[in-house]
Amino acid sequence: MFSRKNLPHDPLPLPDRFDFSDEEMLARVTAFFENMAKRHSVREFSPRPVARAVIETAVATAGRAPSGANHQPWFFAAISDPALKAQIRAEAEAEEEKFYEGGAGDEWLKALEPLGTDAAKPHLEAAPWLIVIFAQRWGEFDDGTRFKNYYVPESVGIATGFLIAALHQAGLSCLTHTPNPMKFLNETLGRPASEKPVMILAVGHPSDDATVPAVAKMKKPLDQILAVYEEREDR
Repeated sequence: MFSRKNLPHDPLPLPDRFDFSDEEMLARVTAFFENMAKRHSVREFSPRPVARAVIETAVATAGRAPSGANHQPWFFAAISDPALKAQIRAEAEAEEEKFYEGGAGDEWLKALEPLGTDAAKPHLEAAPWLIVIFAQRWGEFDDGTRFKNYYVPESVGIATGFLIAALHQAGLSCLTHTPNPMKFLNETLGRPASEKPVMILAVGHPSDDATVPAVAKMKKPLDQILAVYEEREDR
C-alpha cells in the first residue's frame, strides 16, 4: 500500500482471470446494464430493516475500487442509530434552508425544480441506514507525520460508484445527498480534519408509495455519451 520505506515492485501472477467468449461477454454486460437500468433514486423509504452484514459487504465492495497509488483515500461511516440520524437530519436541513433561501442562486434552484426537492429531508431519518462518505485528503503515520494521497476525488468517486452498484445488487435503493457545507459531519461523527465529507447516502428499501421524478427517467442516449474511435479500414 504505502510506507516510509522503499518498497520494491513485486509483480504477482494475475490471481483472477476470466476467459469468456464474445457471446458470453456481451450477454453478461447486457445483463448488468439491464439490472443497473432498474436503479432509481428514491426519497421515500420503508421502515423494513436492513441487516448490518449487507451494508458491510457493500462497503467492502467499494473498498475494492482502484485508487491513486493504491492509497484508498476513503472512509465510510454507516449509521443506523435513530438519534444520530435525527441529529444529522437537523444539521443537514439547517444548511439546506440557507441553500433554498437564496444561497444556491436562481439558476441552480431552477434546475432542481423538476426533481421536486426542498429543504426538508425526512429520508435522512426514514431510511434505515445512512452512509457518509469521506475523502481522505492526507494520511498520517503512527507518529503523526503526514503523507499525501493522490487523485482523491477521482478515487472516491469510483469507490462510491462501486458502493451504489453493490447496494442496488442487494435490492436496495439509495439517495445521494450533498448538503453544503458538510463540515458538521466531521464533528458529529468524530472524524479527523484530514477527511472531507463528500456525500450522504440514504439506504434502504423503497416504501410502497415511493415515486421518482419523471425527469429522472430521461437519460442521454448512447450516441450523446460515447464516441468510438476504431481503426479505419482504408489505412
